[in-house]
Amino acid sequence: MPPPPDMDADARPRGAESSAALPETPDLPQPGRWRLGVALWLLGMPGVVAVVWALLPPLAASQALLPLPLWAVLFLSGLQTAVMLALAVAAGVLLAPRVGLGAPVLAAWLSGVPGTRVHVSRWLVPGAWGGLAGAAWLFMLSAIAPESLRPAEAGGDVVTVLVKLLYGGVTEELLVRWGVMTLVLWGAWRLVQRGRGTPGRGLVAMAIVASALLFALGHLPAAQAMAGSLTMPVVLFVLVGNTAFGLLAGWLFARRGLEAAITAHVLAHALSTPWM
Repeated sequence: MPPPPDMDADARPRGAESSAALPETPDLPQPGRWRLGVALWLLGMPGVVAVVWALLPPLAASQALLPLPLWAVLFLSGLQTAVMLALAVAAGVLLAPRVGLGAPVLAAWLSGVPGTRVHVSRWLVPGAWGGLAGAAWLFMLSAIAPESLRPAEAGGDVVTVLVKLLYGGVTEELLVRWGVMTLVLWGAWRLVQRGRGTPGRGLVAMAIVASALLFALGHLPAAQAMAGSLTMPVVLFVLVGNTAFGLLAGWLFARRGLEAAITAHVLAHALSTPWM
């Protein structure tokens, strides 16, 4: 017999099959969930610091035009991103277990589940393959990128590399996959299925696509700053390139958990950075 309409998805029998429940996150009591939230927020904060660090040189160069002291602008910029990260993490902590998404490795560690319960092949191997595919995709994109988006020299400085690895690889996954994709899937599940059972494959696919598109749109401001203007070739390049990788990361998150998506994103940047 199906569960009543208002039954929380967490109440489903353990081991129940679902297209969205593959990460197999251990059930955590409420305090354990908030420990997970704190751990995820701390995991994303080095990326926030890296972005603020990257802002320092350009802001210092135009310090006379700033409405506030340089330190205040940097602090407020970091605070804004840290708050956005906290909101995304909280959304994931509250809603991910209801729709079968999760961070199985970190959750298992926090709940004291033996390592054999979350086998490394469940997330590391798919994440590594995703990283290799992502690096190949980025390398191909670098060969056809509009001239205005090509860096002056391949690789970049230390700060640029740290932003790619820490913010791009980790913080973005927490914001977009853990926060936005989870929220979109939960909203669609409540609207279409009235919160019954677990989300169907169609809803999971829709959430993956929606989060990938938002992920791509979020890169347009940086592209505009780099290119000077958002011409049609620049917009198409940014949207197509980032949407494709967003689909891969979203699929990994849905099928193998947040750790697999983070692994793929970090590895893709790490392997492609020397050529971009």
